[in-house]
Amino acid sequence: MNWIVLSLLSALVLGVYDVAKKLSVRGNAVPAVLLANVSVGAAICLPLIIWSAVSPDSLPIELLRVDSLSMVQHGLIFAKACLVGASWTFAFFALKHLPLSIASPIRATSPFWTILIAIPFLGERPTVMQWIAIAITLGGFWMFSVVGRREGIRFTRDRWVGCMVVATVLGALSGIYDKILLQTLGMRPTNVQVWFAVYLVIVMLPLFVRWYKRDRGLVPFEWRWVILLVSPLLLIADMLYFTAVADPEALIAVISTLRRCSVVIAFAVGIKMFGEVNFGAKAVCVAAILVGVLMLALGKA
Repeated sequence: MNWIVLSLLSALVLGVYDVAKKLSVRGNAVPAVLLANVSVGAAICLPLIIWSAVSPDSLPIELLRVDSLSMVQHGLIFAKACLVGASWTFAFFALKHLPLSIASPIRATSPFWTILIAIPFLGERPTVMQWIAIAITLGGFWMFSVVGRREGIRFTRDRWVGCMVVATVLGALSGIYDKILLQTLGMRPTNVQVWFAVYLVIVMLPLFVRWYKRDRGLVPFEWRWVILLVSPLLLIADMLYFTAVADPEALIAVISTLRRCSVVIAFAVGIKMFGEVNFGAKAVCVAAILVGVLMLALGKA
């Protein structure tokens, strides 16, 4: 399947994933929700590890095979789990307290941060179109800060906006790291995804223990069946994403941009399902951000 089609399908699933996350953390204990989510993901992936070790030839499709990895490779994947675990922690706490119609568009600025990171660390030089795109994305972000004030959210002072920005920057770093793992080092997408899902349980466990010992009386955990959907949705979206990134012809900037189209689904559902306000003004901001990230991709391509 073409890597662009894979990226679009990943975006569709990610939009549903964002909604499921919001439903799972709204008024709930974030550390417990996070551990439950990653535990479901690990439970799905562990059988593949065992099956591949015991009888790899009996796997129905090659895509499901998990190879034996070196300690260095395991270390690289664990580092990814730490990076993503930190990003998710900031994002889930922010998503709990922010309207979905604001949180998701902030997350959609990830390609903007990827470009900013690539300039000093990867030696990339943005084109004229990309500089214009950066300005448009910043303009969309600024417009969101104006709209946010109507709902009592000041972007320069709100801790949850800050958490979502940090989560987005860490997510951008993860995207660059994925390219190194899959393209530069040539690791198979299944190997990265499966072991990454397992290591996330280890990464999230300390936060859960801290909540259980100190905060469970203040912020209790409420079980919701939607929690079971979060990890499977992400696994599907990531499998599509990793497969797209592994294509030698794939452009990470384009993939990142296409995946950010998931914000349209999250934004629309946030307005409809959660009764969030200022639809028209927020829609203009979302459009500006999407135009900006699209120009970033076209400028790189």
